[in-house]
Amino acid sequence: MADELILKEQDGQIVTLTLNRPEVMNSISFPLLLALKDHVEQIHFDSETRVVIITGAGDRAFCAGADLKERATMSETDVKKFIFTIRNLFTFIENLNKPVIAAVNGVALGGGTELALACDIRIASTKATMGLTETRLAIIPGAGGTQRLPRLIGRGKAKELIFTGRRVDAREALEIGLVNKVCEPEELMNEARKMAEMICETGPIAIQQAKYAINHGIETDISTGLAIESNAYWITIPTEDRLEGLRAFKEKRKPVYKGR
Repeated sequence: MADELILKEQDGQIVTLTLNRPEVMNSISFPLLLALKDHVEQIHFDSETRVVIITGAGDRAFCAGADLKERATMSETDVKKFIFTIRNLFTFIENLNKPVIAAVNGVALGGGTELALACDIRIASTKATMGLTETRLAIIPGAGGTQRLPRLIGRGKAKELIFTGRRVDAREALEIGLVNKVCEPEELMNEARKMAEMICETGPIAIQQAKYAINHGIETDISTGLAIESNAYWITIPTEDRLEGLRAFKEKRKPVYKGR
């Protein structure tokens, strides 16, 4: 439906969530934020879904950040509620038990870049523009940008982009490691689906544990990280999928994983 704030498309084991406010460059209103939260929480418990793709409606914007017209009507308490909700939601997306791919189809500023940062993999259109521009509004990134950006591209470059509020095009985003891949606009969703399909060929429990080990291990020293990896590995050993992988290798066929 055209009036839905989040469009959901299920294609086998892949779910695509589309921010659907193209008339305002898919900016994040409180209703859109709550709608996205509902969809992501449902997907968390959906065993049929293996990979999530998040993108924006139209050909102009992935997400232009917070809806500033709405923000201007909010009380200080309302703003605090919004920031609390968006920060927790993006952290939930980052820790979702399934890989999340951001298909950045256009402008992604402020909260739009922060949403992409919360995803596991970012694929950008050549038309994409990204940046944490909040300091130009006398605020700071409030949905994890000050933490996720330096962890992804390094402290110095992150400080440059946040302090100046400068935008980067797709080419520079690729150069600094902000995105994994850049492609022509008409190929963006195909490329995102190709990557999602490759992930769907792997073991579901293995992917969950690999994501857990990476996300939590990177925040610790190497010894603790290796212990986290070890514990995550142990979980895969008694699974049916591990044995299926060995059988498929021996029989020279593709494995059929069931997440068990």
